[in-house]
Amino acid sequence: MKAAELFVKALENEGVQYIFGVPGEENLDLLEALRTSTIKFILTRHEQAAGFMAATYGRLTGKSGVCLSTLGPGATNLVTAAAFAQLGAMPMLMITGQKPIKKSKQGHFQIIDAVGMMRPITKMTKQIIHGNSIPFLVREAIRIAEEERPGAVHLEFPEDIAAEECDHRLIEMTTPVRPIASSEMIDLAALMIMKAKRPLLLIGAGANRKSTSEALRQFVDRTGIYFFNTQMGKGVIDERHPLYLGTAALSERDYVHCAIDRADLIINIGHDTVEKPPFFMHLNGTKVIHINFFSAQVDEVYFPTLEVLGDITASVQSLAEQIIQPAHWDLTYYQRIKHEVDAHLSDGANSNKFPLIPQRLVNDVRAIIPDDGILSLDNGMYKIWFARNYKAYGPNTLLLDNALASMGAGLPAAIAARLVYPQRKIMAICGDGGFMMNSQELETAVRLKLDLVVMILRDDGYGMIKWKQEAMKMANFGLDFNNPDFVQYAQSYGAQGHRVTKTEELQQLLKHCLNQKGVQVIDVPIDYSENVRVLNEELNAKTCLL
Repeated sequence: MKAAELFVKALENEGVQYIFGVPGEENLDLLEALRTSTIKFILTRHEQAAGFMAATYGRLTGKSGVCLSTLGPGATNLVTAAAFAQLGAMPMLMITGQKPIKKSKQGHFQIIDAVGMMRPITKMTKQIIHGNSIPFLVREAIRIAEEERPGAVHLEFPEDIAAEECDHRLIEMTTPVRPIASSEMIDLAALMIMKAKRPLLLIGAGANRKSTSEALRQFVDRTGIYFFNTQMGKGVIDERHPLYLGTAALSERDYVHCAIDRADLIINIGHDTVEKPPFFMHLNGTKVIHINFFSAQVDEVYFPTLEVLGDITASVQSLAEQIIQPAHWDLTYYQRIKHEVDAHLSDGANSNKFPLIPQRLVNDVRAIIPDDGILSLDNGMYKIWFARNYKAYGPNTLLLDNALASMGAGLPAAIAARLVYPQRKIMAICGDGGFMMNSQELETAVRLKLDLVVMILRDDGYGMIKWKQEAMKMANFGLDFNNPDFVQYAQSYGAQGHRVTKTEELQQLLKHCLNQKGVQVIDVPIDYSENVRVLNEELNAKTCLL
């Protein structure tokens, strides 16, 4: 068979369901092989969006998402998505085309060193130079993408290699067994926890797995230790839990940091320094136990006292068996901070001010979205508000990127979530800046006949940078823009467009859109004046309870 057919057979053998992408002429043999494949090809309108979709598929399933581009500009358009997957620990395989490598009639037209370009932002990148090597390379690429720490891999598939005849053989699939932390390290960690006076639990992105979620909930219930999470660790334990202290959406100064600063030991499960720091360590300060699949990346803000390396679920289960709340633990301060956090986060939730303030927006979205509904956030000012104020009830029900923090991912990620979970309610929440970076994927969603809600928060500028500009006492300059009429824009793609004209309309409109077929786009004017009042003035003026 042709090498392109063998490549598709190898992907089928790996259980690949979708390939997202924009093909070019160098991919035509591969595209022809996909035509009769069990794999569904999803044509997107931009390669970056295809990469965001593939990475999100990997994030939600633990299996490698796959995306496809041609050579040159197609490959360069995948770079941001590669970094998104690599920093966010999302397994993804990128396939890019290339001109013939045995002989060429076009010189260097469109040719760049894509393999070299991808090397700094992937776990593996290789050019396929013979069809018979395809089964081995695909198996190895998928294995590397999915093993801890997951990330992006890349295979370049030249046009002449794709067309050559080769043997039909596949590699037998194997199930990897993750290493288990040693009993000695578990014993040391248990001893540190038992000796502490005010232990606190931190949950990071690496713990955002279904099996880990249940193990952590049992750990918290058994030990009675209060917990907080990073932005990408939201929902690992249902945040309605009485021991939940909040999300570290900022690195310092927030109400949850009062508890963090009072802790004498932080049990850090699944967080690494790729994600924006949830707190800063200090020499001779709070001790930290690092529990993760991989060792800590030590720097000036994170240098753990003890590392427990191995399968997180197994480590948590082993620790839970050894720890019984000692009489000398003093968790009363955390109780008081929890009351303070809850009272603060409810402030403004019922405001009728228009345009909407973020607290009311978050409150109304949480009131309407079902417990298992999924929000896919783009990157912008609202991400901090949702991280702080929105309670996630399950793992990966609030999809946000706190690693690369790239704009433009919200809508593509929501499309991937819709494909993975066709029975759940899915909503993308995008700023007007981030939305317009991949807004063309509305056509993809409409063409696929997806039921999807897209909320656009409109402030006619780059709101997060304007907040920081104001906080630095700088003049408002260079960050305002004009927008299209988003209702008409949605309708031009065949979606339904809606506009909120007063605050009281939002909940009812959300409920209506979530229960409609097709793509529903909602234009929501938002007022970010609360950024300075709350996140700067109030947090700077607060005093932690004694």
